[in-house]
This record gives sequence, C-alpha cells and structure tokens, in this order.
Amino acid sequence: MYAIVETGGKQYQVEKGSRINVEKISSLIGDMVVLDHVIMVNNGDSVLVGENVKNAKIMCNVMEQGKEKKITITKFKRRKNYRKKTGHRQRYTGLLVTELQA
Repeated sequence: MYAIVETGGKQYQVEKGSRINVEKISSLIGDMVVLDHVIMVNNGDSVLVGENVKNAKIMCNVMEQGKEKKITITKFKRRKNYRKKTGHRQRYTGLLVTELQA
C-alpha cells in the first residue's frame, strides 16, 4: 500500500516505514505530524483518487531538522566588472511515515 501526498508544493510517494525529506515544517524532533493533503492511495487491488481520499491522512514522526548541501549562485555581466557569488542552503524536515489511513 502506498500513497501520493503533497506538502511544501511538492508531491511524494510514501509507504509505511519510508523516510522522506520535505520542505521545512516547524515542529520539534520526535513530534507527530499529520499530512492530510493526500492525492492518491493505492492499496494493491484498487486505486483511490478525488473525493474518495478526502479523509485520508498520513501520520509521520519528525526525525530531523537540517539543511541541504550548499549551492552556489554566480551573477556576471560582461564588460561591466560585475561579479557576484552567493550561496544557499535549503532547510528540510526528515519524516518517517508510521501510518497510512485511507
């Protein structure tokens, strides 16, 4: 059994026991998080979408709060002596899926 859930503007395929990194959710490590924007549920013999999954929920535990690897951004304009180099580290929340309620 697996489900497609949307959080932080992205979609993730989750199963019981799977671990995903999502956009930062302001929760403490060890807290229970409920993801309720479920798009699809596949339970082996049938696929549920639309109105059939409006009550579905994904229960997750917060495992970590962290930052991704640094990416560098370089801006450059030719012949104007303009060069700018910056970096960015996106924050994420590591979730462990404990239960799928369809």
